[in-house]
Amino acid sequence: MSIFFDVQEVSFSYTTYGEIPVEVPALEGVSAKIEKGDFVVILGRNGSGKSTFSRLLNALLVPKKGIVLVAGKDTALEDNVWDIRSNAGMVFQNPDNQIIATTVEEDVAFGPENLGVEPAEIRRRVDEALETVGIGQFKRNAPHLLSGGQKQRVAIAGILAMKPECIILDEATSMLDPVGRREVIKVLKKLNREENITIIHITHHMDEAAIADRLMIIDHGELVLDGSPQAVFSNVEKVKSLGLDVPQVTELMYNLKKQGFDIQRLPLSVDEAFEIIKGLARQKNNP
Repeated sequence: MSIFFDVQEVSFSYTTYGEIPVEVPALEGVSAKIEKGDFVVILGRNGSGKSTFSRLLNALLVPKKGIVLVAGKDTALEDNVWDIRSNAGMVFQNPDNQIIATTVEEDVAFGPENLGVEPAEIRRRVDEALETVGIGQFKRNAPHLLSGGQKQRVAIAGILAMKPECIILDEATSMLDPVGRREVIKVLKKLNREENITIIHITHHMDEAAIADRLMIIDHGELVLDGSPQAVFSNVEKVKSLGLDVPQVTELMYNLKKQGFDIQRLPLSVDEAFEIIKGLARQKNNP
């Protein structure tokens, strides 16, 4: 697989303006390579730097030190910014802040119209994007009448219509109810598995993190854990020391392991835990 994001020793700080301007560090010396087609979840407590990291990937921010390459293009070069943002679309926390048109299909068409795409091709892209995210039946509806999950799917469709290779979601499920969250995650999994679209998903929901190919945890501006969800969440005490939780079923089985049960691999799902418990029962019945 080819490298899509190449983050090299990146540092970033925000300037607070008062009587004396002060630089507040947000990231310090972060390096990471993300391959095309990866599904990456980024975790971190509030103020950890994870949202700053996502904005650096989309060229909304430019590193104070270091380099960010997106599909080989340097985000610090102004001539690259349009291509980078077209190729790595971004979905934000509040869906109401991302919708600008009076109908769903007009909103989805906005991006390709700005790219200068021919009208017939825009029509095809809009229909295809809406069907992909499962809301084709709402194309003539007013967006403000939709649920939160449906609105976020409109935002995702608007990005898909621009034919990106990557979608970055900055806590895009945090304001949704469980049904809306499931709708969005289902779409992300489909886009990643079927369309090979790279997904960067920033969240604080552990169940969403468990489905990723790769999990990164940022704390105090540093990348402190990076690996598969299985590998990262197996470090239960480390994860909890960073102010985060592990999936409930993982913590349950971890506590059983501490009590002496023969559990070799901590599960991430209820189904995995059920199989482990069945194995423990067989061991007890056949000592």
